[in-house]
Amino acid sequence: MLDYEGDTHVYIQIADILRHRLSGLSSGHPVPSEADIQYEFGVARTTARRAIHVLREEGLIYTVQGEGAFVGPAEGAPRKKRKVPLYQQIATEIADQIKAGQFAPRRPIPGEAKLVEQHSVARETVRRAMALLREQGWIYTVPQRGSYVSPKESWPSA
Repeated sequence: MLDYEGDTHVYIQIADILRHRLSGLSSGHPVPSEADIQYEFGVARTTARRAIHVLREEGLIYTVQGEGAFVGPAEGAPRKKRKVPLYQQIATEIADQIKAGQFAPRRPIPGEAKLVEQHSVARETVRRAMALLREQGWIYTVPQRGSYVSPKESWPSA
């Protein structure tokens, strides 16, 4: 339980909780993401980031750009594979819905705000999913209007 009124900063309290949890994990094990910490403790992303920073400065965890944070020292540490990134999961789900006919060609798909709420993720995660769908040819975006399902002939063949 976090003490918001006490003399210890919230991010230090979170770092203490995480330090205790990490003590039982093997080197290379993934550490909860900033978003996970933010959700679990009900704090701002900067607070979660500061807690991770404390643990990294202590040498208890290390981060890999684009992959996340892991238990142990950075030098030659093994890393267990993380699950598929959230933005890819969201993009795959939307592509499956398009293939199943839930979203018709040349018709809008849900907007960013709706997808953020639906998937409980950051806006940037939804934007990355949309960018991936555009790149693959599933959707196209009309400025000031939103994103629409591409005509069937534009869909990826796989």
